[in-house]
Amino acid sequence: MPTSDRPQVPSSQARFSYEGLDRIIHERARLSVLTSLVSHPRGLAFPDLKRLCGLTDGNLSRHLAVLQEADLVSLEKGYDQNRPQTLCRLTPSGRTRFLDYLGVLEQVVRDAAQAAGKPQPAGGHDRSSLAKPA
Repeated sequence: MPTSDRPQVPSSQARFSYEGLDRIIHERARLSVLTSLVSHPRGLAFPDLKRLCGLTDGNLSRHLAVLQEADLVSLEKGYDQNRPQTLCRLTPSGRTRFLDYLGVLEQVVRDAAQAAGKPQPAGGHDRSSLAKPA
C-alpha cells in the first residue's frame, strides 16, 4: 500500500512511533562514534576513535562527515609532534541531541520489555552514569 493511501494516525494514538529516534544517530557506526565521544568529553584523536569503533579510515571519515554536517561533532585539524592529527569532539548541541536520543531509546526498551511482560525496576534506568563534560 503506498504511503499516501495509508490512514493517518493521530500522534496521541501512535504510542510506539518514537519520533525522537534520529536517523542520523541511529546508524550503528554513528551510534558507536557518538557513544565513544560522549564518554571522552575532551575528544578523541582519529586513530583512537577508529580503534574504539572498529571502523576503517574511510568508514570513519564518511560517518564523521555526516555527523559534522548535522552539527553533532566538530573536527579540529592540527599537529602532534609534527604529525597531522584530527581531534573529534561532540558539539554542545550534539551532546544534547545524543542524550535526548538515549532517553527515547530507553523508552523503547521499557515499552518493549513491558509489552513482553518483563518486569522493570522501579523508576526505570538511571542516566546519571552517563559521562559529564569535564
